[in-house]
Amino acid sequence: MRPSLLDPLYAPATSLEGVGPKVLALLERVVPADVGERDLRVGDLLFVLPHSLIDRRSRPEIAGAAQGAIVTLEVTIDRHQPPPRGKGNQPYRVFAFDETGEIALTFFHAKGNWLEKSLPVGERFLVSGRMEWFNGRPSMVHPDHMVPADRAEDLPLVEPVYPLTAGLSPRVLRRILAQALGRTPSLPEWLDAELMRRHSFPDFRAALGRLHEPGDALDVSLDNPARRRLAYDELLAGQVSLALVRSRIRRLSGRPLKGDGSLVARIRAALPYSLTGSQEKAVAEIEADLARPERMLRLLQGDVGAGKTVVALLAMARAAEAGGQAALMAPTEILARQHFATIAPLAEGAGLTVRILTGREKGRERAEILAGLADGSIHFVVGTHALFQDTVAYRNLVLAIVDEQHRFGVHQRLSITAKGDAPDMLVMTATPIPRTLVLTAFGDMDVSRLTEKPAGRQPIQTVTLPTERLDELVARIGRAVDEGQKIYWICPLVEESEDVGLMSAEDRAKSLRKHFGPLVGLVHGRMKGAEKDEAMRAFKAGETRVLVATTVIEVGVDIPDATIMVIEHAERFGLAQLHQLRGRVGRGDKASTCVLLYEGPLGETAKRRLSVMRETEDGFVISEEDLKLRGEGELLGTRQSGTPGFLVARLEAHGDLLEIARDDARLLLDRDPELASERGKALRLLLYLFGRDEAVRLLRAG
Repeated sequence: MRPSLLDPLYAPATSLEGVGPKVLALLERVVPADVGERDLRVGDLLFVLPHSLIDRRSRPEIAGAAQGAIVTLEVTIDRHQPPPRGKGNQPYRVFAFDETGEIALTFFHAKGNWLEKSLPVGERFLVSGRMEWFNGRPSMVHPDHMVPADRAEDLPLVEPVYPLTAGLSPRVLRRILAQALGRTPSLPEWLDAELMRRHSFPDFRAALGRLHEPGDALDVSLDNPARRRLAYDELLAGQVSLALVRSRIRRLSGRPLKGDGSLVARIRAALPYSLTGSQEKAVAEIEADLARPERMLRLLQGDVGAGKTVVALLAMARAAEAGGQAALMAPTEILARQHFATIAPLAEGAGLTVRILTGREKGRERAEILAGLADGSIHFVVGTHALFQDTVAYRNLVLAIVDEQHRFGVHQRLSITAKGDAPDMLVMTATPIPRTLVLTAFGDMDVSRLTEKPAGRQPIQTVTLPTERLDELVARIGRAVDEGQKIYWICPLVEESEDVGLMSAEDRAKSLRKHFGPLVGLVHGRMKGAEKDEAMRAFKAGETRVLVATTVIEVGVDIPDATIMVIEHAERFGLAQLHQLRGRVGRGDKASTCVLLYEGPLGETAKRRLSVMRETEDGFVISEEDLKLRGEGELLGTRQSGTPGFLVARLEAHGDLLEIARDDARLLLDRDPELASERGKALRLLLYLFGRDEAVRLLRAG
């Protein structure tokens, strides 16, 4: 049961004054929390934090007010000048003066009688807004505030600036957030007193107050103690919940998996190449983990094409030698079929049975697979999350491998571990993740890194090209097609959108077919599975030579003779995604090229991104750079998939707090595994505040 102390924060946002259906829809766009299917709550609004502030304390006289500055002037209203009759497009001007000169207060589409009442001639007023000078004459367009001089205290001197969305005025948002803040109860302290003293942390409610009611610019900066306090709270909530998941996973004690090495040896002998040094090291680390009685929880990181699937297969072979079954789960069907294509021939050559299970296997075929898993005649199964649905039972699942983990949340990880008798877990990711992010997403999992490319892989030349030179590119592609090469052409959208003037995959395929006819294929996420497979098959077989696609091919498509990758509107993609897409070429023995087609002019971040792509192919360098350029929320894929899209913390500014939070969480749960002490009970409140309800449920499930 959720503590009743938090009820005011769990109340629906519509219980606040001024929040009806229309405002609610706008608020949902500005809250950082991923609300998903549930209703927006009062507590979600607390974490809509200001990013800067407007300081109205500057009180110059008219003549001394600088161009572009936000100032507060004390003036006397002199006269009104409405626009000429029938000229509604001209502004309404109110002239006012002080001892140093005159200023025009300018209003467009204003109601004259309202202005006459609001600014009566001869009265003294404080007006605040941005100063503009035209031909030596001062003006203020639509002042932000106009208050009679005798009501000076009504003028906010320092105003926080929040992220806004069209239709939501700053004033309305501030009024709503002030109400939410007013409903925040006083909560017991969950932080260690010594830690608070060392970092000058205020208490939780005071920290929120300081950010929402700032006194100066320092109060809203990322390294202010109030902001750092809330960032630490969020990181601690994350680390405690990961540690609870981990201890729960570890508590289901594993068992040693030892084999005679015969199956591993047969698969190694069948490989057409020898393993790289880092593959050998990863295999040794995994085998050592499997041999221990505790459960394995290991993260295998390797760049695109570094050979993670083979390492996974050797781990699966070890599980089979020990008499158990292994399952490999991928986030998409394309990726699952890709793994199956790599694993099946090698495993079957060693006498093992491998099947694939996705949403597509139906009827009798599905029934046979389920029966084979239940009686143990199937050794390995590859598939999507269909592998862990309630209807699937295993005879003896001892190893679960999850690929592209950042697309699966903590909850899916738990549902996997519920299958079988606490299987060992290997998590694979092709997104090179900086160390700080490994901590936020995976707690303190053991990590193996594949740092080399398999032998024979060619470097990829990366070039940037403005869209004005599209014709040259199409001509170059024509020559490549004549030479028998294969080309990927990536577009950001499936179909044309009104809002963004971008070329969609469907339009691009149409325009390329004018040049290359039926040699152009198309694949995107809205196609049915069978259509996607057919498009991929035709490309693989060489029936099509240019494959126009959206980012569905980002992970796991292996066509060794594809040598050119064109990414259209490359400026709209993140670095990690550009790197993933580029990794789809350069997988064979031919030199490959990646063309980043961009629409100018480029912003600073986009420029930096494209130049990083030109400079390096090292995924770890790219991921660190990506973290600097756009923060952590994006780096692990989307917010929605259980990844750390933070509400308050920004790893580029608060990374130092992460290690402290991890150690704090570990120590705490060692001493108080059920969070039953006073501090433990306060920590449960923290878990609820940051939406970690799942973790609290784990405590009850014990």
